[in-house]
Amino acid sequence: MVRRRPPGTEEGWYALHDLRRIDWDAWRDAPERLRSRALEEGIDYLQSHEALDDAEEGGSAVFSIVGHKADLLVLHLRPTLEHLDRAERRFESTALAEFTERASSYVSVTEVSGYMHEDLTDGLDDVEDEGMRNYMRQRIYPEIPDADHVCFYPMDKRRGPEHNWYDLPFEERTEHMSSHGDIGREYAGKVTQIITGSVGLDDHEWGVTLFADDMTDIKHLLYEMRFDPSTSKFAEFGHFYVGKRFPPSDLGALFAGEAIPTDESLQGDTLDSEDSNRAHAPDHATEDAATDHGETDETDESDSGGRPSSGEAPHEEVEVAEFVQAANAYGVDVSETDAGYGVLFESDADVDELTEEVDELRENFDHYDTHVRTVVRSEDGTAAVVSLWASERAANTASGFLGDLPGVGSGIGADLEGATKESDGEQADEETESSGGPPTSGGPSHEEIVPEEFVRRVHRFGIRLDEYPEAGYALLFYADAPAEELVDEVDGLRSNFDHYDTHVMTTVRADSGDTAVISLWANERAANTASGFLADLSGAEPGVGAEFADDADAEADGGAAATHGTDEDDDLRSELDDLDIYGGQPHGEDVYARVLYSEADLDELHEELSTLRERFDEYDSHVKSAVYADEHGGRSAVVSLWKTQDAADRAGEHLADLPDIVGRADEDESTFGTMGMFYTVKPDYREEFVETFEEVGEALGRMEGHLETHLLVNEDDENDMFIASQWRQKEDAMEFFRSEAFRDTVEFGREVLADRPRHVFLA
Repeated sequence: MVRRRPPGTEEGWYALHDLRRIDWDAWRDAPERLRSRALEEGIDYLQSHEALDDAEEGGSAVFSIVGHKADLLVLHLRPTLEHLDRAERRFESTALAEFTERASSYVSVTEVSGYMHEDLTDGLDDVEDEGMRNYMRQRIYPEIPDADHVCFYPMDKRRGPEHNWYDLPFEERTEHMSSHGDIGREYAGKVTQIITGSVGLDDHEWGVTLFADDMTDIKHLLYEMRFDPSTSKFAEFGHFYVGKRFPPSDLGALFAGEAIPTDESLQGDTLDSEDSNRAHAPDHATEDAATDHGETDETDESDSGGRPSSGEAPHEEVEVAEFVQAANAYGVDVSETDAGYGVLFESDADVDELTEEVDELRENFDHYDTHVRTVVRSEDGTAAVVSLWASERAANTASGFLGDLPGVGSGIGADLEGATKESDGEQADEETESSGGPPTSGGPSHEEIVPEEFVRRVHRFGIRLDEYPEAGYALLFYADAPAEELVDEVDGLRSNFDHYDTHVMTTVRADSGDTAVISLWANERAANTASGFLADLSGAEPGVGAEFADDADAEADGGAAATHGTDEDDDLRSELDDLDIYGGQPHGEDVYARVLYSEADLDELHEELSTLRERFDEYDSHVKSAVYADEHGGRSAVVSLWKTQDAADRAGEHLADLPDIVGRADEDESTFGTMGMFYTVKPDYREEFVETFEEVGEALGRMEGHLETHLLVNEDDENDMFIASQWRQKEDAMEFFRSEAFRDTVEFGREVLADRPRHVFLA
């Protein structure tokens, strides 16, 4: 018996293709208030996942599916299966989910295999070719292309009596894959692929997701491959799903039957292709071959990560000194980057109009690892676009698109080799050479403060430093600019920072109208040099920094060196975790609640809160606000959830102005308001859940230290319930959580709840 040796594989991000049908009858019959809420929560869900609020890496996108098999495809790429599980459950907790049903789904993980390179046995580290390693990394950590159309299908390799792929010798399989890949490479620049493995994860062996601006390019590719033996003899396919990508903000247009994306108009029976192509140039595909097989083939020798493609460059090449001087005049210091070639175009168009066009181009440029930075700057009434690239070839092709921007004349370009400056003209020291080194700039532009104060300041922006034990020094810069205006600038800096292994994390955060940039580094030296760059951000104010010692250092200093610290709430969370009780986790699930009670008419209270909620939604720290009515006719509660305690406190001041407010959940400081316990109940189990709550309530009434517990129901969603308990002291509440009655309730909840209960602290 001959046992074939399986080729090695390397996996990256997990993928979920979540396919949904819309219940159009329910949508048409629903009141306008519920439909508005569903769209609001649906848009918020999709935008937050595209922005990776739930994870530090990955990607998400939403597509409108054509045909009867589904209406929507939500694609998630995330580092772990737990991330995908959470994304699924979070969608089910939105009001939008009530108007959809799961048509299908597919779970898989991005993959490269030994057919791409024979050295791939136990992992990428076995591959000596650095260029090939980088290419493989891009395949398993891909960006979702910003192409117009998508085609997804699962597939298997045939295991029949006549043709069995797995009985073929490795060399023969490799030959098939190479021939198959030759066809795919002919479509480079037109079709982009993401290949995911699903052996043991779903019903088929691979998932194939193809992206293209022209759907017929995908059709032609797959049709041609049907005649290749690797497909004709050995490929079997599942259902195909095709659709069109749209931004989450266009969700309302989709439900209204309008054209999406909304910036594209329908002319007769066809899309206005000229406008569409302009909005999405350059080509979204990378130079890797698009294929319809699950096992990745060997690629051609092209620039890693691909590049945009266009005609001849419409700029004039100048000396590097002239280019540097021109860029400096617009506030762009090319010596701060690793760019190999730069282009600059001046424009007499309106700056806002130009910025909007460049933002669209930049989204596509960022798909290519040859792209360094593209920015719009204005000086003395003249605007300029400065675009920096790793190579002249990439810059030349990008130049064609930049030359088509509104108001642009001829541009200039230069080879920037040698323009990058070393710190103070000195050679990098041994630490820089061995570690990759920090970026170089002037001296630090921040004031050092004590770690405890730094922890307090960044906590309001949702940053918990104990999640970054590798951070030895941290920086915080407030900015007099909206967060969305800083994102591009900080992204540009981060792409530079990420070249250095001393960089831990840099992010833009907003809370209650305040914008902050937080940057974490392995050591003070690296942070000091980064500080100079952060101080140059738009609207940046003087920053602060703090040094954080590890536990060993803290112990050696007699406890004087601060660790990343916790507060009383964290202590309570730890106690609950010990009891296996979910107390909320960071990255979007660590929330604080402000709860107030009112005796006002429900309709009046709901209307007043709706007006207030529109203001709250302007802040990134707002999770949700809703009116909950007592199931037994008692007073109503207004519940407002926030990501930080400071934000919840400020919201409380506004909520206190709502009509007929009679008290707060925590107004009596002599008692202990445990937590708000939020439950999303499966509709079929709602009545049973209420009955069980009444039984638990009777048990609570017999417990020492219990004062009162109420069950309240969200006025907009009867399956969303909130339980608030009041106890004489914290220990009395903890005694209940340790009780047999509570454990029985938890077991009961596993069957009847649509999502894991969220226990949040009453701020």
